[in-house]
Amino acid sequence: MVLISRLLHSKSTVSRLFGISGRRNWRLLSSDSNKVDEPFKVEEAETVNVPPPPTDKLLVLGGNGFVGSHVCKEAVERGLSVASLSRSGRSNIQESWANNVTWHQGSLLLPDSWKEALDGVTFVISCVGGFGSNSYMYKINGTANINAIRAAAEKGVKRFVYISAADFGVANYLLQGYYQGKKAAEAELMAKFPYGGVILRPGFIHGTRRVGSMKLPISVIGTPLEMILQHAKPLNRLPLVGPLFTPPVSGTSVAKVAVRAATDPVFPPGAVDVYGILRHGQHK
Repeated sequence: MVLISRLLHSKSTVSRLFGISGRRNWRLLSSDSNKVDEPFKVEEAETVNVPPPPTDKLLVLGGNGFVGSHVCKEAVERGLSVASLSRSGRSNIQESWANNVTWHQGSLLLPDSWKEALDGVTFVISCVGGFGSNSYMYKINGTANINAIRAAAEKGVKRFVYISAADFGVANYLLQGYYQGKKAAEAELMAKFPYGGVILRPGFIHGTRRVGSMKLPISVIGTPLEMILQHAKPLNRLPLVGPLFTPPVSGTSVAKVAVRAATDPVFPPGAVDVYGILRHGQHK
């Protein structure tokens, strides 16, 4: 009897173990189990930098210039539908990405010459600016961009990024038209796009610039200065001469941050100084 009782007891134990094991295996195999679904949920939550839908269209104002061409290239590589508007039209850059840009010719000072370029546009990045007499600089940096901002707001553009300039102190007095125009455009942007307007304020922008058929590798000087001055931020606060220690930034970094600011709905509106550009530019 004792032997039979032990056998029955061991059988019951095996059954319970089998039952527990079976239930565990069933839970592991079941497609409804939380333990199977949870890793996928976590992975989806951690996904970042999802490319925007191909239906989103970006218009780059001044897209055939030094900064504008970097912006167009960055946007094309991110899978956006890209168009450019400038007074001279198509860029003379002979690179494959340029073939994926729709090039418009027109002047922001002549609204009838370019407003159709805004058709179907979701985002705008303005790289428009210039130097000359005070009246000319105010017109190009201020009036032209203000016209673009107002037209974009009327067309229902979601986000507008304006590439302005860092405050260089003494230079503000020497180039009054330039900085007054920039400030006027910044004020208009914040008024028309309080939740989708971003102002980038880089200092000296370095990279390889094209002058006719020649290429000037300004980054040879700009890159070392950027590395040194970005860690010398306290010098930027010195009276009068402080702004002269503003670190330069590459055209590639400006373009990367501009496109991200235009297409990322959670990128905060407002002004981003050169240190913010350097920080955001490090993100992939």
